[in-house]
Order: sequence, then C-alpha cells, then structure tokens
Amino acid sequence: MDSNTAHNPVFLVFPPDINVPGLQSADPTATTYDTSSPLPKLLATKMKILGAMQILFGVMNFSFGVVFIFTLENPYPRFPFIFVSGYPFWSSVLFINSGAFLVALERKTTETLVKLSQIMNSLSALAAIAGIILLTFGLILDQQFFCGYAETISQCQAVATLFTGILIMLMAFSIIELFISLSFSVMRRPF
Repeated sequence: MDSNTAHNPVFLVFPPDINVPGLQSADPTATTYDTSSPLPKLLATKMKILGAMQILFGVMNFSFGVVFIFTLENPYPRFPFIFVSGYPFWSSVLFINSGAFLVALERKTTETLVKLSQIMNSLSALAAIAGIILLTFGLILDQQFFCGYAETISQCQAVATLFTGILIMLMAFSIIELFISLSFSVMRRPF
C-alpha cells in the first residue's frame, strides 16, 4: 500500500431516500412533536435558581418568625394569630426542603428524585395556600392588636407598623412561593 493513499480520507455520498407509494409499508407510524410552549424548557433550565429562591424564602420566613418572638412585649392579651399558628416556622421547613430537592434535581436527575421533588413542591404549594389564608386572618384579627395595650400613641404606631409590614412581607413571600411551587409540581408531571 502506498503511503500517499493511506492518509487520504474517502467520502461516500449516499443518495436521498426515494419514496415509492407501492413500496411503503402499510403499518401506520406515529410521529411525536415537542410542545411549542417554551415554558417547560425554561423551567427546566432555571430549576437551580428557583430552588435557591425557595430556600431563601424559607430562611426569610423563619427569620420573620424569630422577629415575632422578639417583638412580643408585656402586657399582651394573647399572641398574634400568625405566631400561634406557627406558620413562619413550619412553612420555612417545607420551602427549604422543596428548594433543596429542586437544586438536587438539577444536579442529578433520577426517577425517585423527580417524584420526591414533585411531592415536596406540592406540599410547599399547599403550605403557601394555607399561609395566604392564615395571613389574611392574621391581618383581620390582629388589626388593632397593639393599640389597646400601648401606653403611648407613638409606641402603638411603631409596633403596629412593624407587625403589619412583617405580615405583608410574609404574604408576598407566600404568593411568590406558591407560583414557584405550582410551576414545578404541575409542569414536571409526566403527560
């Protein structure tokens, strides 16, 4: 064999398939098409970011619960409704876990991890719905909570503003968490 021919590549060109109606098979074939909606692809690529946001919202919910503990002053007739329900604490556990499962799912996709992530995001969505309901009741029930027991008007206004602001922030976090959780628990379902 010649040394010049050993290093020259050979390209083969094949003709395109020719479809003759008489030679086609009678078996019907199904063609699957990808959905035209870019939303599932977008959610799949942003799982790590949204999982980190869920973890962040869980930590912030817990932090606001701790702030509630330190804003309690004597004499109180009772604890605030949202504090009695424990929402800032048990919701933060669910939000952090669902975010951790999304981050883990982005790193390694297994069937078990997909199911666990769907379950945790469904539970997180239920917790966010329960939180929205509890926070609404908290805003209604504790509207005049501090002013009846404060000695001065300025003390009443400062504490009531802090309390209302925390409840509004928790409501915003719950609504955002609901949208994040629902997007993954619904969009990642096998169809």
